[in-house]
Amino acid sequence: MPEGPHRPRHGATTIEEVARAAGVSRQTVSNALNAPHRVRPATLARVTAAIRGLGYQPDQSARSLRSGARRTIGYLAPVDDPFDPNPLMAGFLEALVDAAGARGQRVLLFRPVPPTADPSAAVDELVAARQVDGLVLADVVREDARVGHVARLGVPFVTFGRTGPGEPQHWVDVANDAAMAAVVRHLAALGHRRIGYLGASEDLPWMAARRAGFLAEARRLGLSALVAAGPETAAGPATAAVRALLRGTDRPTAVVAGSDLLALDVYEAVRAEGLTVGPGGVAVTGFHDTPLCRHLHPALTSVRLPLQAIAVALVGRLLDQVRGQPAPTAGVELACELVVRGSSG
Repeated sequence: MPEGPHRPRHGATTIEEVARAAGVSRQTVSNALNAPHRVRPATLARVTAAIRGLGYQPDQSARSLRSGARRTIGYLAPVDDPFDPNPLMAGFLEALVDAAGARGQRVLLFRPVPPTADPSAAVDELVAARQVDGLVLADVVREDARVGHVARLGVPFVTFGRTGPGEPQHWVDVANDAAMAAVVRHLAALGHRRIGYLGASEDLPWMAARRAGFLAEARRLGLSALVAAGPETAAGPATAAVRALLRGTDRPTAVVAGSDLLALDVYEAVRAEGLTVGPGGVAVTGFHDTPLCRHLHPALTSVRLPLQAIAVALVGRLLDQVRGQPAPTAGVELACELVVRGSSG
């Protein structure tokens, strides 16, 4: 939709000045702001450079009044354990804000009160108040009630995490199984033939996929795959399970953890058994590549999630729905990156 008359603050840059600086029409600048897919890449780059160079700020309030759009994305924050917070989701939220801002959108963070309550009421209130154009859901699990509820409301939405076969396929996720297979290949290339695995509850689909990827690749390469048994969520039981593996006659020379926090338990177990982490001892890997990886000794090899790419894909798919484009019929799966550090040599 074309920009209406721009009423700049005193001294503010106008859309006409941007057009002159970029050597394009006023309508082209408007298209670059509202429908960038209609603008040739070279022209879009020129307009974007002019906008940044002149510090142009579109009148978002006027734009919202004309289009009915709020230019705001609602993010239903997942419930986190305050005593065991998920550092990954903080990084994801930062990436989501950046990706939304790059498309002229804001992110409205909300959560039910209390946080453990059914989120349906909070979603209904937000939608009824017309405060957002669409919703982002994260930490999506099998038969997630949030997905079904939002789908029934008919609100544009996307999910970080896979939806079920009978649900809208608005998801973006990472290839957890392929990432874990890459970890196994890395360790096998270093000569490890007996590899242990420590994971969390397989009720979490991403953890189930990581374990499956580990086992499948170990079988394919003819490796001995040893899975830690017993409770695996609290630090004590997880450490005990790894220590039991390390005391066996076929002690693993490497242990793969399903998350960076679980890798801390592996470090503790290895040292409790009088062994060392890293070359000449027990190789250890994690998953998520949270900031703590670089501060461990030795630094932890881990799988880095493409949080920026995930956020960009989510925002793009959501805005496509907001603009009335057909809903996607398949999700998007993104590759991860293995970051090798001293813990695996």
